[in-house]
Amino acid sequence: MNGRRLHAASAVVAAAFMTAGCVSQGTYDKLETDKNQEIAALQKQRGGLQEQVQGLQSQQADLRRQVDALEQQKTQLLTASKQNQSQYDALVRSLTEEVKKGELQVRQYKDMLTVDVAEQLFFDSGRADLKDTGKAVLKKVGEALKGYEDKVIRLVGHTDNVPIKTKVFPSNWELSVARATTVVRYLQEVGIPPERMIASGRAEYQPVAENDTPDGRKKNRRIEITLIDKNLVQEAGPGKK
Repeated sequence: MNGRRLHAASAVVAAAFMTAGCVSQGTYDKLETDKNQEIAALQKQRGGLQEQVQGLQSQQADLRRQVDALEQQKTQLLTASKQNQSQYDALVRSLTEEVKKGELQVRQYKDMLTVDVAEQLFFDSGRADLKDTGKAVLKKVGEALKGYEDKVIRLVGHTDNVPIKTKVFPSNWELSVARATTVVRYLQEVGIPPERMIASGRAEYQPVAENDTPDGRKKNRRIEITLIDKNLVQEAGPGKK
């Protein structure tokens, strides 16, 4: 049995030598070079794939950071929205009586709250002196606004398109600005810090109704008191780009 195994092994070895003898050195060298080139190409390809994997991992990390940032912004927006709604509801509650009487209107737009007050409640026609009826309402409005320390209070005077020309007010521009300034000064007297307020006038150039009817002109003659987030005012301030 052992003799047969030795004989078979010898035959295999002999066949291997015979086969090897049939391959020239040049052919062997070429095969070795080809194999080495193939190995080098595969190694290079593997390196490229590893770089792609690293790039994809980096992109995945960047996308994850972006998703996290967006989720954080979403949470902030939802929180701000709930806060704004809560502030709006609180402002309306504090001025319910005046709203019911039609003396003023409270509006909400995005992150801004606006109180519109009819001109005739505050001022006589063509004048910028605050009436007693206006002071009573404005005092209550001022008390309601004191708690919004994160807001800037912008006051804008508006008129209808009927021209005015007096010694005091050459045009509706001067009248609208004077009225806004009068309201600011009174709110300061009732305790609102002046640095929180901005006064301006728009004359007849921002109407909310048509000026071709008495009712429309009445709606346009108003004082607009708007609560604006301090960050928005700072972003839009002088020197900001």
